[in-house]
Amino acid sequence: MNRTLRSAGHRALMDALKTARLEAGLTQTEVAQRLKRPQSFVAKYENGERKIEVVELAHIARAIGCSAYGVLEKVESAEFKKSKQLNAYR
Repeated sequence: MNRTLRSAGHRALMDALKTARLEAGLTQTEVAQRLKRPQSFVAKYENGERKIEVVELAHIARAIGCSAYGVLEKVESAEFKKSKQLNAYR
């Protein structure tokens, strides 16, 4: 398992959350206010400086108004591009 902040899955996570925020018409500051966190929290996970825990992902998705499941599907797709890799875990 790749633990780097720049893995394909992590990049997909960053992109999915940023895209969802922009599609919702929200700024980083607005999302941060909904999360009761500083704007830098949002900037850091969007720029790949910070990892997100699963519970945080649920809160972030709710604040943005997107599906955490949809975000995870994009991460899974990026991490396991080949069906062989995915089947190795089943």
